Amino acid sequence: MLKFPKSAALAVLGLTALATPSLADGDAGAGEKVFKKCAACHAVGDGAKHKVGPELNDVFGRTAGSAEGYKYSNAMSEAGQGGLVWDAETLSTYLAKPKDMIKGTKMAFAGLKKDDDIANVLAYLKTFSQETAAAPAAVEAGETPVETADAGAAVEAAPAAEMVVEKSQGAFGLGRKAMPDEIAAWDIDVRPDGTGLPEGRGTVAEGEPIFVENCAVCHGDFGEGAGRWPVLAGGQDTLRNDRPEKTIGSYWPYLSTVFDYVRRAMPFGNARSLSDDDVYALTAYLMYLNDIVDDEEFELSKENFTSVRLPNEANFIPDDRLSEPHYAKGIEPCMSDCKPGPVKITARAQVIDVTPEGEGDENSGGGID
Repeated sequence: MLKFPKSAALAVLGLTALATPSLADGDAGAGEKVFKKCAACHAVGDGAKHKVGPELNDVFGRTAGSAEGYKYSNAMSEAGQGGLVWDAETLSTYLAKPKDMIKGTKMAFAGLKKDDDIANVLAYLKTFSQETAAAPAAVEAGETPVETADAGAAVEAAPAAEMVVEKSQGAFGLGRKAMPDEIAAWDIDVRPDGTGLPEGRGTVAEGEPIFVENCAVCHGDFGEGAGRWPVLAGGQDTLRNDRPEKTIGSYWPYLSTVFDYVRRAMPFGNARSLSDDDVYALTAYLMYLNDIVDDEEFELSKENFTSVRLPNEANFIPDDRLSEPHYAKGIEPCMSDCKPGPVKITARAQVIDVTPEGEGDENSGGGID
């Protein structure tokens, strides 16, 4: 008898009864694009290995929590032990709302909202599952596929092109030189003067649902921070306090830092999944939360980006370390026994806003639960 979570069982039964044609008619090509949302945590294809999440080759027909070498949550392992096997129905239910189906799953992704996206990504994953790859449409129609000698020869005549790379010229000869497309993929920094900004635009109103879906679980509904996660809004006039609230509105000097970080590293566990328009809209919404703009229809774009100034910009000063004596006079900086007398603790990391706050204990450390 199946014993995996009752909510999962009911959801799967409901989906089986009401399965739509779109599930069967998913577009693998479109699914490859949807899978980019998953690629931050999962790998698929030749040489795929576990990342934050398990690799997904042959996921169809796999018992939940059974990929060798991956450490699953207790909830996922128990679901597999109870009889949960991944197929089109169970996967579509899970991908829609992972935490609703498997209470306690480690998967941080909120889920795919569109049925077409689910159908398409499943079609894409099916191309990496032996169980389904051997069953082309002809078989589904009751026909026996015929493989001709010419067809087999054509397949054999098209080996994968070998990538030509240049070996490292470093002292130890480790690694290789990065390819131009690899460099381009990471060369996305945005600077205060607008250098590096992509084309795009987004309004405060468009940014709100993106924030609710992707950010609020950690940063709170209004940027106030959930648990130990960073606070994004508020904190004005607290920088002189013993424990200042360093937020976008109270501390950060440049809007480009907000845009660059969100675009590069967020949402947590699903980095690089937002479009450029999404990042503009989300940045506009963060400005709204910090009272930098007060119009929900305000639109942030490449054209007006550099006109925005954050409140604390003037309190940052240029880096003048080259004028310090040991630089200006070419003096070697002191590296040992520089201060007479015993070493004294003058500040604690928690107080200077480095360590997350503990439960009322001034000296407690922090971490992510």
